[in-house]
Order: sequence, then C-alpha cells, then structure tokens
Amino acid sequence: MTGTLSLRPPQLIIWDCDGVLIDSEEIAARVHARALNQIGLPITAKTISERFVGAADRDLYAAFERELGAPLPIDYHATVQDEITQLYRSALQPTPGIREVLGIAGSHSKMCVASNSSPGKLRLGLSVTGLDLWFLPHVFSAAQVTRGKPAPDLFLFAAQQMGISSCDCLVVEDSINGVKAAVRAGMRVIGFSLHSHRREEHARRLLDEGAVAIARDCTELTGLMRWH
Repeated sequence: MTGTLSLRPPQLIIWDCDGVLIDSEEIAARVHARALNQIGLPITAKTISERFVGAADRDLYAAFERELGAPLPIDYHATVQDEITQLYRSALQPTPGIREVLGIAGSHSKMCVASNSSPGKLRLGLSVTGLDLWFLPHVFSAAQVTRGKPAPDLFLFAAQQMGISSCDCLVVEDSINGVKAAVRAGMRVIGFSLHSHRREEHARRLLDEGAVAIARDCTELTGLMRWH
C-alpha cells in the first residue's frame, strides 16, 4: 500500500466498475482493437488499454474517429457491443478478492457504483459476475450526466442520489480520469492499479493526480478498508 487513510470510515464508498470490480477492460480493448484494425486503424489492445482506460464510450469513439480521420461505421457500436456482450457472458470474472473487500467495506459504509460505461454494459458486467447484489439499485452511469469522467459530474450525481455530502465520500478508481473526477468532486480517492500493464508507473500517476492511497491488489485494498 502507498499512502494512508484516516481511521474514520466514509459514509459512502463509490466504486468504479471496469478494472476495479470486474476484470473487463482487456476484453473490451481486444474487441475494439480487432474492429478498428478491420477498418484501417492499426492499433493494439494494449495501446487502447493504456491510452483510453476509463473513457466514456462517447469520448472513446470521438478519439477513434480523430485517429482514423473519418467517422466510424454506422454499425460500429452495435457490432462491438454484441461481441463484448458475448464475451462478458462467457468469460468475464470479478476482480480476484473483490467480494471479500466489499464485505468489509459494506459493513461500515453505504456503497454505490459510478462508471463511465453505458448503462447496459454496466448492468451486464455486474450481473454476470454476481456483484449486482451488492449495489442494486444504486448503479450510476455517465449516460445520466452531461459529462463523464474526468469531469466531476458523475460522482457528484451519485453522491446526491445517495444523500451524502462529497466530503463524506470515498472513491475507488483505477483510471487517471476517474481520480481526476473524484478530486474535482471534493472526494477522497483510492487508486487501484491491479490490472495496469505498468503497475508502478500507473500507481505513481494516480498519486500525482491526487489519490490518497494506492492498492495494487485486493489484499492491499482490504487493508485500507479495515476501519477501526
């Protein structure tokens, strides 16, 4: 663990989904890379994971169009989402150890999810891994606000819906954009770097953006969640 937390448990813990609760980002990156290669944009899944982790779909597609120099095919979203859905149903797993963390965190604080993912993909990811039972109906998507992360809108919306002040919230995030959004919302944030290809470099960047502590796996995250 890097950094420390106060011993006072937060009233609300806001969880990012992709890369924190579920091991989904590699699946989505592989599907996007394959689809983009087919239409003439040479990009790898690793590059997508490193450059666009945590981006909302609308921002991700805008970036792809800039690099492609042309609009994406009209059926791009539907085709990609169909393949991601199939892989979610057959291969998606919860992050190892996350259920134990949720058990500890949920015994002390309210919890919700706030993700840049689309509502359908978000609900599916939580459902097929069985994690929806921890959070429903408190699952919020960037589609519900004007701006996704790194703007603070989604976290502020989640806190408002849960009836908790920003200063009493703790966010768990794996992306630079997510950490930026939490800091801008006036919330403490733990950086989670388990799934990053460059874990130590990613951890440093999360700290530089304002994370109060870093967990490199769920064992470290459990330690940070042991409120006294």
